[in-house]
Amino acid sequence: MQFHRRAVIGVLLASTFATAALAQAWPARPIKIIVPFPAGGGTDLFARTIGQKLSDTNKWTVVIDNKPGAGGNLGVDFVAKAPADGYTLVLGQTSNLAINPTLYSKLPYDPVKDLAPVALVASAPLLVVVAADSPYKTLADILAASKAKPGSVTFGSPGNGTASHLAGEMLQKAAGVQFQHIPYKGAAQALTDVMSGQVNIYVGSVPTLIGHVKNGKLRAIAVTSPKRTQEIPQTPTIAESGFKGFEAVTWFGFVAPAGTPAAIIKTLNTEINKALANKDVAAKLESEGGDVMGGTPEQFSALLKKDIARWGQVVRDSGAKID
Repeated sequence: MQFHRRAVIGVLLASTFATAALAQAWPARPIKIIVPFPAGGGTDLFARTIGQKLSDTNKWTVVIDNKPGAGGNLGVDFVAKAPADGYTLVLGQTSNLAINPTLYSKLPYDPVKDLAPVALVASAPLLVVVAADSPYKTLADILAASKAKPGSVTFGSPGNGTASHLAGEMLQKAAGVQFQHIPYKGAAQALTDVMSGQVNIYVGSVPTLIGHVKNGKLRAIAVTSPKRTQEIPQTPTIAESGFKGFEAVTWFGFVAPAGTPAAIIKTLNTEINKALANKDVAAKLESEGGDVMGGTPEQFSALLKKDIARWGQVVRDSGAKID
């Protein structure tokens, strides 16, 4: 028994030393950041901004790899099944980490069990927009038109069950109106259709839409955050437009495969927080409509669990489901 006990202790000590040695040697090769959406979107921009700063500051080689598909699920699942060695991360967001567990009947990963939170990066409100020449000037105009003829106002989103879609569902419920939802496979075609007036309104993330608002191709109607966004401060919130307490924001955060050594998670968290504290990085994220977050892995974990429950209820209320 004494020999067995010593053997167990020896194994545990060896494992501890091996983990410590791994953390000290890490990174010995390039770190890959998976972006589960196409290049050019808000998630991609945030990942590249942080990745570049990590590379410049620490002399790490950071590679951005876009793996879009299935509402972000393909890229997240790739990381969930990757070796837990700190060399593969994914910049997830509200949709693929907190919404999809309820939306999809067969999600290939469990965001709580299969992934390890590393660091929150930013949050961003969603934005209700119309074409620049739309007759709708305010949220009240849109709601009045919908009340006059239910289903006459077409509402575009990047896809069924996305945060944008669900925010639109929340607005309809709060206002007692009915839009005709038109889901797209991503933002590209949806933006073309809303700019041309084929779709009356569109709800999307501020990082995706802010450039089009600033260049005059889209008119911003309202934001879904509790407070106005500093990049377009003239745009009112839905809450102040008559729906007190309305809030629907999306966040972005790095996660790693479950089982990634705690020492590596801590190092990544520390360096990502340092990057976020850099004034140039913060200015870049904020210029794209993001509010810098940061914080500990434990804080990210708590937010994730809270939002899985909160958005899960919104999904169930909306009736959205993807098989």
